[in-house]
Amino acid sequence: MNYEQTIEYLYSQLPMFTRVGASAYKEDLDNTLALAEVLDQPQRKFKSIHIAGTNGKGSVSHMLAAVLQQAGYKTGLYTSPHLKDFRERIRINGVPCREDFVISFTERMRESITSIEPSFFELTMMMAFEYFATEQVDVAVIETGLGGRLDSTNIILPELSVITNISFDHMHILGDTLPKIAFEKAGIIKPGVPVVIGETQPEVKHVFEETAARHHSAIHFADQEWRITDRQPDVEALTLTILEDADPEARTYTLDLTGHYQEKNLLSVLSAVRILRSQGWRLSEQAVHTALAAVKRLTGIRGRWDVIARDPYIVLDVGHNEAGIQEILQQLTLVNYKKLHIVTGFVKDKDVAKALDLLPGFAQYYFTKAQIPRAMDEQELYTLAVAAGLSGSTYPTVAEAFNAAKANAAKEDMILVCGSFFIVAEVL
Repeated sequence: MNYEQTIEYLYSQLPMFTRVGASAYKEDLDNTLALAEVLDQPQRKFKSIHIAGTNGKGSVSHMLAAVLQQAGYKTGLYTSPHLKDFRERIRINGVPCREDFVISFTERMRESITSIEPSFFELTMMMAFEYFATEQVDVAVIETGLGGRLDSTNIILPELSVITNISFDHMHILGDTLPKIAFEKAGIIKPGVPVVIGETQPEVKHVFEETAARHHSAIHFADQEWRITDRQPDVEALTLTILEDADPEARTYTLDLTGHYQEKNLLSVLSAVRILRSQGWRLSEQAVHTALAAVKRLTGIRGRWDVIARDPYIVLDVGHNEAGIQEILQQLTLVNYKKLHIVTGFVKDKDVAKALDLLPGFAQYYFTKAQIPRAMDEQELYTLAVAAGLSGSTYPTVAEAFNAAKANAAKEDMILVCGSFFIVAEVL
């Protein structure tokens, strides 16, 4: 098989959560452990950092990987889903996994695929672990797929765990209350391994504290260790002045990830860096500054308040749940535009009605669907949107919706594409 045939085989043969939803989710680690046994435990052959959370875990993973890479470490990065090319999920120093490795790994594992019947995520995550082990990375930053406790990535024993925040998402799998969701995310906390919690949330703080205490793991709440004293948002960069709890001297960081919500993510990264330094990792302040200003170049991250054009101002953002939409709305208040056009679509297993209730009623909407089975039909979305007081038109494909928005937008207007990773992916 060539690369395209290999990817089509993986998509067609393995249940894929991002396409079909909960039917692809396995409520145990049995398949993952079986695959690890076949591959001689590749996850034990490199050091790792584990990242979970409802929102921000992708940004934190990329920022931390950029810092480690800039500091001179050969750094693996595993994230999901991808936007354009499957190999975006598996990177070393920002470079996507080689096509020939994807082909050879899949060929080698075909017999095990038949006998173990793993999901797409289970197999491709083990592909990443095997790649990192084969390429002898110094460290790999591993982002969870869903939850934490039963997530396939949770067979690693990391140097550090990070949990960005907790909000409502995947409730049909993770639980219908914040403490239940926090319990699942807290499942990545390992005995004796320090953990950073990005946001102190009263409803779930005790869940993390109790789990950390049970595992004798030092716990750090990032928003209690750092304080932002000044912010200078800009289209090209976000400049933040920050005070550390134990240091009276302020530090200024410039981020190329410009979304307002990156402020919270930066605090998680700074706490993680401080802990890694205490463990002996050589992460100079210069490396941190340089990396944070060049995360896009170093890691290839896309879709986080991603400005792709001006006149009109066009932004792509993968925010897709209640908390993610709220962060996008905060960012919108910083932008000047004459009229707002929003291209949006959702997947069926989200609380779409709640997300629509948050969106601004004054915008012109272009309701559409991604070309995946999990996507909500654009007519059904339109019905929900009208009930939420929104107005617009429906389009059967993302391309048609995006082209209509561009045709209707004046130079002084703004086009926002959001609602789903897959809507953004199809625009890209």
